[in-house]
Amino acid sequence: MAVKIRLARHGKKGYAFYHVVAADSRAPRDGKFIEKLGTYNPNTNPATIDLDFEKALNWLLKGAQPTDTCRAILSYKGVLMKKHLLGGVAKGAFTETEAEARFNKWLESKNGRIEAKTNKLATDAKSAEKARLAAEAKVNEERAKAIAEKKAAAEAAAREAAEAAAAAEAPAEEATETAAE
Repeated sequence: MAVKIRLARHGKKGYAFYHVVAADSRAPRDGKFIEKLGTYNPNTNPATIDLDFEKALNWLLKGAQPTDTCRAILSYKGVLMKKHLLGGVAKGAFTETEAEARFNKWLESKNGRIEAKTNKLATDAKSAEKARLAAEAKVNEERAKAIAEKKAAAEAAAREAAEAAAAAEAPAEEATETAAE
C-alpha cells in the first residue's frame, strides 16, 4: 500500500480549511485516511499550520510520499530538515547531538523570519490605517471649506438682494412723497 501525506479539504465554499493526513494513495481526497497529522489554514496571513511534528516525521521515515503542497508545509515546519539530518546521522556524517544543534539553529532562524514577517504585516496595517485616516481628514477639510464658501456666497447674495430691495424701496418712497406734495 502506497501511503501519501496529503491535504483533505474541509470548510465552506470559498473558505477552505485543510487537514494534513496520511492516507492510502488510492483513497479519495476527502475520504478514508490512516492518521490525521495536523491542520492547515491558508486563510490567515501568514498561514496557520498546526502539525504533529513527530507523527509527520515518523510517516516520512516509514516512506510516505508527501504531495507538493504538503512537501512545502513539511519543509516550512522543519520536518524535512529533521529527516535530512537524521539521514546524515544514519550515514555517520555527524552525531545525533550535532544534528539536533543544527536543527535548533535552523529553527531559531526560521522563527525569526516568521516573527519579522508578522511584525512587518502589523506595521504595514497600522501605517495604511494612518494614511487612510489622513486622507479622510483631508477630504473632510475640503468639504468643510467648500461648504463655508457656499455659505458665504449665499450670505453675500442675500445681502445684495436686501440692498437691491432697499434701493428699490427708497426711490418708490421718494416718488410717493413727491406725489403727496
